[in-house]
Amino acid sequence: MTANHKHDNPILVTGAAGAVGGIGRNLTEFLLARGHKVRALVRREDERAEALRRLGAEVVEGDLTDLASMHSAIEGCGRIYFGMSVSPAYLEATINTAAVARHHGVEAFVNMSQMTVTQMSITETTDSPQHKLHWLAEQALSWSGLPVVTVRPTVFLEGFFLQLAAPGVRASDELALPLGGGKTSPISAVDVARAVAVILDDPASHIGQIYDLTGPESADLDHYARVFSEALGRPIRYRDVPLPAWSESLRQAGFSEHLVRHLSAMAELTRQGRYDRMTDTMCKLTGEAPTNMRDFVKLHAAEFKQRGPAHS
Repeated sequence: MTANHKHDNPILVTGAAGAVGGIGRNLTEFLLARGHKVRALVRREDERAEALRRLGAEVVEGDLTDLASMHSAIEGCGRIYFGMSVSPAYLEATINTAAVARHHGVEAFVNMSQMTVTQMSITETTDSPQHKLHWLAEQALSWSGLPVVTVRPTVFLEGFFLQLAAPGVRASDELALPLGGGKTSPISAVDVARAVAVILDDPASHIGQIYDLTGPESADLDHYARVFSEALGRPIRYRDVPLPAWSESLRQAGFSEHLVRHLSAMAELTRQGRYDRMTDTMCKLTGEAPTNMRDFVKLHAAEFKQRGPAHS
């Protein structure tokens, strides 16, 4: 047994079959590297599940909203990472998982929330249905008696700046986003996973804490366009697009109405300056500075490479 094996119980990681930039998948890798056993929960058996097995994880199939499958997933685990993609079922999934976790007496429950919740209260909400679900989930967890650690990252680099902005960069050398002149401090999901791995490695001192995570700087989109230009070696400009048209383009791309409303609210809050937030929590937790925009763009340069006009 290595020094990192504090007990033989596996750590449950939900959302483990997410994309390469997803928290669950990266967290699984980090925990395995630290010598922990990991039970990775996936929605379905596919190549991503098999890739987790090749890493060394125990893979179980289940649904966060299904009572029986969560008993199977949680039984025998001492620590849990709970994270779920944007979904109308988010609150149900949180409470279902928490109830089963409490039944089995887990010693740590790390909940992935969002930084916007920091500015919400019983009288203050946002236009995002997902933000409200996150706030309600945090309330329920605080009432649950579980040993909870709450992590609240700001916007992810992999979201707005890779998934949503990359097509415009490839097609017309522009960051086409409806963020106005607002500043934002995006963080990489990989860095968030690294912070969660530190917490789950030795959770005792973290129980009851709330950690707000940001990237290394808060800046407007004109600044980030200059960073893109430097990193990619070609001029990239920022174009502030109208929010209604942008939201409609997401619908046309097949995004659910719940997700469109969430992303649109995030964009509007950014325009209002609500994402102009900075903390040094990432460095305090991990001893490492969070990934900056320049390094992130260079790492993903192939995905920003010019490919001619984007297909509609």
